[in-house]
Amino acid sequence: MSNQDTMPVSKLTQTFDDWAIAPPDVDCLVRWLAADGDDKEMLYRAADQARARFVGEDIHLRGIIEFSNICRLNCNYCGIRAKNTAVERYRLDKEEIIELAFRARVYGYPTIVLQSGEDTTYSCDDICYILEEIKKDGPLAITLSIGERPHEEYYRYSGSGCDRYLMRFETSDPELFSKLHPDDNLEKRLGCLEAIRAAGIQLGSGFLIGLPGAGLEGIARDLLFATKLQLDMIGCGPFIPSPGTPLADAPMLEDRDVYYKAIAILRLLNPYAHIPATTAFDAIFKDGRNRVLTRGANVFMPNITPQRYRPGYQLYPNKPCIDEDGDQCALCTRGRVHSIGRKIAADAGHSMRPDWIDRVAAKPAPSLSSAGA
Repeated sequence: MSNQDTMPVSKLTQTFDDWAIAPPDVDCLVRWLAADGDDKEMLYRAADQARARFVGEDIHLRGIIEFSNICRLNCNYCGIRAKNTAVERYRLDKEEIIELAFRARVYGYPTIVLQSGEDTTYSCDDICYILEEIKKDGPLAITLSIGERPHEEYYRYSGSGCDRYLMRFETSDPELFSKLHPDDNLEKRLGCLEAIRAAGIQLGSGFLIGLPGAGLEGIARDLLFATKLQLDMIGCGPFIPSPGTPLADAPMLEDRDVYYKAIAILRLLNPYAHIPATTAFDAIFKDGRNRVLTRGANVFMPNITPQRYRPGYQLYPNKPCIDEDGDQCALCTRGRVHSIGRKIAADAGHSMRPDWIDRVAAKPAPSLSSAGA
């Protein structure tokens, strides 16, 4: 048995600097995920200290624009899966998306996240047009979260102004991935992640915490897999059963603190990553996102989507803020940040990973001609 197998939570800060060489193993992380009482609080404190040390006190804001809830896929946990006929579908036109990006500037958000289901009605040319028009209006970092696309498209997005791309791997277990995604496979998903990084785009990914059948060992393996990917941003949230899906009656974790402990461990294993307090935490905890921001997270994502569309973009039930508009979310966000004694970052919050910073300084992003197959 290695020393890490028995490493108590109280030793976290003493061994932190050695993890880049020898990260904790699955058995060790399972013990931390099961931590309770004083050990649990020490885990949270260690994560918050690591967050302050490596990515600072400021909280980065990313304004989300959910521009389409139409999706070609049937992920078994997702409320907007193609076969869920109870969902009222919508799709914003290109000019409306561009106008919402302008609103983000008014709200003072240095970054927007353009997010949708896998809606292939938007062609590569459409997405590139949106990116280019937004960039014409002035500095604004853009994250795309539109799912799996042909690899060559990522190079075009990069050339049109896409700074970051978010696509979660959801689980590192290929068999479980296939069960959850009947029309997809993990190898294809990981191939897309590799292509995004090769295109010179900052890469974000992550997983659902507490998927049925995963257990603490599965969560531990996902934590290590996310770390192995060397991600610029890691977005994780709790699995919440959604009506109209095959997993509508699946159980959530009995120990709800595991969701927080997973984020804390993510921070310890990935000190330079941007980690958002995902909206799903507010769906199951009062002020859940506030707590995540004190347990390792450093990013908050206020919603810019027009209120009339918000009820249709519920990947899980009890999603907060669906009855609010962008103005209300902007005001609420600032109040929440100040309530925990933190400040809002003025910069766009690009990757803080030393390898990314060195890569940007050394050479330009790859061109489409280097995409290969």
